[in-house]
Amino acid sequence: MTSDTIRVFLCDDHTLFRDGIKKLLQLEEMLPDIEEEIEVVGEASNGVELLKDVKKASPDVILMDISMPQMDGVTASHRIKKILPSAKIIILTVHEDEPHIFEAIKAGAMGYLLKDVSINELLEAIRMVYKGEALIQPVIATKLLKEFALLDKRKVDDGDNFYNDLTEREKEVLRLIALGGTNKEIAARLDIAEKTVKNHISKIFQTLHVNTRTKAALYALGKKP
Repeated sequence: MTSDTIRVFLCDDHTLFRDGIKKLLQLEEMLPDIEEEIEVVGEASNGVELLKDVKKASPDVILMDISMPQMDGVTASHRIKKILPSAKIIILTVHEDEPHIFEAIKAGAMGYLLKDVSINELLEAIRMVYKGEALIQPVIATKLLKEFALLDKRKVDDGDNFYNDLTEREKEVLRLIALGGTNKEIAARLDIAEKTVKNHISKIFQTLHVNTRTKAALYALGKKP
């Protein structure tokens, strides 16, 4: 194992699925000229097993299902972020409904993918999340955009009026944050300087009284953390 190895832990209640993912990741290790090797350092069939072994395995990235016996993926994500905050979580599931998406992100997941992704998409997600970037599959991002489109039509509670204090540009930046856009990507999308994006994000945090990108996006979605 080299310093450029990404340590991955698999958590899914279907043994066949875990075995399949593990074999695909092992095949990836044998390819020449790859950016970082990927090594599977542990696996579990539910959240209870994961919490038992995750600290010892010390993974960089956890691939996690949502629906599992004994402890689901959302609950496990909440607990993992407390005992191993450095671990990056990618939800890999069949669920594409909004409540599952929001709860998983709120729990600390940095990626949300459906199980019909290709191996190349999964590998890209692992590497992106490992580097600290958020990633949401396009079909999931579409659902978030629809939720944002309904936002202005939704009645805002008195306690959420801070959102109305954002400028239209700040709301635009916030929408792109929710889709996992990096500062560089947001700057390119809006044709503004990256420094300007940072200034907008700082103002958004101050206005919404939050301190992370995820909390800001969830606040705007009406899923206040």
